[in-house]
Amino acid sequence: MSNKLYVGNLSFDTTQSDLSDLFSQAGTVSETALINDKMTGRSRGFAFVTMSDAAGAAAATAKFNGMDLHGRNLTVNEAKDREPNGGGGGGGGRNFGPDRRPAGNKRY
Repeated sequence: MSNKLYVGNLSFDTTQSDLSDLFSQAGTVSETALINDKMTGRSRGFAFVTMSDAAGAAAATAKFNGMDLHGRNLTVNEAKDREPNGGGGGGGGRNFGPDRRPAGNKRY
């Protein structure tokens, strides 16, 4: 098991300190990252907690998955690596429909 855990279904009132304090009951916490929305700065309702060892991560998963924190049942499981999303969407190219011909290709 990886030492990095995904913690989901968080209340917007949950702080990074709340998570560190809670997960330290299962072992030593190396890092806590509460994910915030870029535009509003408000929590997105999930976080990542890295435990110092796999035993602590397993104990935290068993102990806190489904536990009520600030009125929400936590989802705690092993964090998965991000999958590459293939890059940007790209443009649609030029629209050469009947009313959108380039200026040099006019038909009279």
